[in-house]
Order: sequence, then C-alpha cells, then structure tokens
Amino acid sequence: MPEAFANAVIPARVTTVWRVVRDFGGLAAWQPAVADCVLSDGQAPGRVGCVRTLSMADGETVVESLLALDDHARSLTYGIVSSPYPVQRYQATLRVLPLTTTDETFVGWSVNFDCDQAHADELANNFRTDIFAAGLRGLADHCCTP
Repeated sequence: MPEAFANAVIPARVTTVWRVVRDFGGLAAWQPAVADCVLSDGQAPGRVGCVRTLSMADGETVVESLLALDDHARSLTYGIVSSPYPVQRYQATLRVLPLTTTDETFVGWSVNFDCDQAHADELANNFRTDIFAAGLRGLADHCCTP
C-alpha cells in the first residue's frame, strides 16, 4: 500500500491552525490546488460523514468524505469518494500539534492508498509535493496573514 507524508512548522498558535484545518468545507481558502470547495446540502463541516466536492485548480473534480474528526487529538481523516486519480481506498489524515517551546504548530499530512503498482511512486510523489506540501505552505500563509 503506497503512502505519502509531508509536514510543516507553522508560525501560528495551534488553536488558530486547528480552527482552519477542522473546517472540512474551508479547504479552498488555503489549499492552492483547490479552486472551490462545497459541502453537500445542509451538512455541518465538522460532522463525520459529511461530503465535500472540490473543484480543483486544474479543472478536475474530487469528492471526499470526512471519516473522523478528533478535537482533543486535533486530527482529521478523510477519504476519496470519487476522483480522476487511479486510486482506491485513499485515506488521508491531517494532525495538528503544538510546539510548546516556540508557540508554533506542527502539521503532518499523510495518506495511504491502493493503486496499480506501476503508478505508485508517481502518485505518492504527486500527493506529497503537489497536494500536501503545497497545501501546507498555503495553510501557513493563511494562518499567518493578519
């Protein structure tokens, strides 16, 4: 099962970063790969099972479902319902942790998925670089802009 991971230290308080990350319907505000993010009708952005439709910057559409949300552990897990990516059983997790000595925040973003072995390295690299690392830079910019 391929996996990808990216992380960043964000110079903002953990409560600020977690408030942004836990808003399952707010991804387009900070993820540059996402042009628009719409929750299914009447769904609360923190309710497990809610579904969001992402209009990607490249014109593709991705539909994701919130699988788990833990405010105490500051962890959010989601899966892909449908996408143009040749993956199955895609499950990604964002974890937000305080760096108590500096009052900054550590964010880790990981994914496990199944796919044809011929595409595993390319997909893992794309998720790590184009989605997660770029998204974490966008999250830092969003959280640190007054």
